[in-house]
Amino acid sequence: MLLAFPALWASAGPVGVSQESNGGLLITITPICKSETNMTRPKRPIPDESTVVLRRRMSMLLWRAVAVVATGLAIVGAVLPVVPTVPFLLVAAWAAGKGWPAFELWLLRHEQFGPPIQRWRESGAVSRRAKWLSTSMMACSAVGMQFLSTVPLWLRIGTPVVMASVALWLWMRPEE
Repeated sequence: MLLAFPALWASAGPVGVSQESNGGLLITITPICKSETNMTRPKRPIPDESTVVLRRRMSMLLWRAVAVVATGLAIVGAVLPVVPTVPFLLVAAWAAGKGWPAFELWLLRHEQFGPPIQRWRESGAVSRRAKWLSTSMMACSAVGMQFLSTVPLWLRIGTPVVMASVALWLWMRPEE
């Protein structure tokens, strides 16, 4: 094993070879102690219980805030054709799953929001209607951007390239 992994040579200590009762050889490798290599790390103090509780509450509040903001953006996207809805719903369900299970369950059971989230989680599927709608919106945005003289040239070229890449990736996703 030591010959197959040269990286182990540096961490191996003395090698011992002895004869086994069945006639085979037994090779033992003694690891070098950390104190011998001066590789000791400073130990982190163990936090007290109140610090752990505070960290958990803060992380739960952060996940809940992400879920609420993403849901708000998804609702805006349902009204405005330029803002996508489903990606924000996916982020909201993911964040809610980390810090707000009741809200995640509500999203999954919602009449309008639930089916796309469930399709995505089960198979990464995107409906054909969503593919057509997002591709046409990206195409309209890319064409419309070409008529704005205040947009720099690199942005007028780069944005449609990114949109075309996203559309290609989207159409490669499975359908329901």
